[in-house]
Amino acid sequence: MIQLHEVKNKKELKQFVTFPFSLYKDSKYWVPPIISDEVSTLSADKNPAFLHAEARYFLAFKNNEIVGRIAAIVNWTEINDQKVKKMRFGWFDTIDDLDVSKALMEKVAEIGKQHNLEYIEGPVGFSNLDKNGALTEGFDHIGTMATWYNHPYYIDHFNHLGFVTEKEYIESKFSFINLPIERFVRANELILKRFKLKAGSYTKASEIIPHLDNMFNLFNDSYSKLSSFVPISNAQRDYFKKKFINFVNPEFIKFVFDEHDKMVAFAIVLPSFSEALQETKGKLFPFGFLKLLKAKKASKTALFYLIGVDPHYQNKGVTAVIFNEMHKSFTKYGIETCIRLPELADNHASHQIWKDFDTKIIKRRKTFKKML
Repeated sequence: MIQLHEVKNKKELKQFVTFPFSLYKDSKYWVPPIISDEVSTLSADKNPAFLHAEARYFLAFKNNEIVGRIAAIVNWTEINDQKVKKMRFGWFDTIDDLDVSKALMEKVAEIGKQHNLEYIEGPVGFSNLDKNGALTEGFDHIGTMATWYNHPYYIDHFNHLGFVTEKEYIESKFSFINLPIERFVRANELILKRFKLKAGSYTKASEIIPHLDNMFNLFNDSYSKLSSFVPISNAQRDYFKKKFINFVNPEFIKFVFDEHDKMVAFAIVLPSFSEALQETKGKLFPFGFLKLLKAKKASKTALFYLIGVDPHYQNKGVTAVIFNEMHKSFTKYGIETCIRLPELADNHASHQIWKDFDTKIIKRRKTFKKML
């Protein structure tokens, strides 16, 4: 018999966060989160997403052992301002037992009905900057710090429980060594001159921080038309600044400005911390943070986390400026492989950015929907 228990204290929240460590203990592809960061993300007194959202967490027990978990999330900005009557679920993990998944999903549906919502969708987080989507292809590729990993049977569970595909995301990779850099050099010079633009490249985090608010403004503008978009609040901006600044190599952050110093494009690229995170086993101390610091400079894989372009400059080749600057930094750090983190399969504007790259899709993931 499956029993559900709602998380009510810090001890139980830590159990919620650490359950996947046992579920994936034999997987060489699962990448653990940093436990302390994950606890903060799920804590109402730490994560400003809770200013406009609420969440309840549930653990499933069978024979007195934890066998599953799920977060039931209500985003009030999405519901009240965007009129999207969605009940979100995320942080979903389970053993291969359909009864466990059914019990967890029924609890989410129950909460959704209490709020008079129309459907449930997941796995998703609080906003666009959180992890989302269940892996449907690419189970034999190592995960990243920005994505969830799951066993293949999750998809069978969704199908058996009457869920249908809502959104699909793709992840791809390409070889940095084979980049057509000559083309970007020529295009860079042409674009800078034609539109009176200038590139911003940095070596210190302190040089990046003054531009971050403008970057988030541009993020909201450039991503607003996507079907999954929920605006990022000012409080969330401050939270993400603090959360990611220690993981950023400043030389992998690129901005493009117009002649009036207005930001018109940006790119955030992160070094891959996957292997380092596996070694740390979710703990920063006593030596975990040293492994992450080493990976920050030594990783040969770069993750394209976000690229945004002002709508007025889209399809005008502005990304050539970013790639030209990025090439200099990648060469310096010996980057060999580049990974494009999840992008909506129907985000054609984003796909156009990569038309000159020999990219290969390595993973697909989906969110799943069920009417209430």
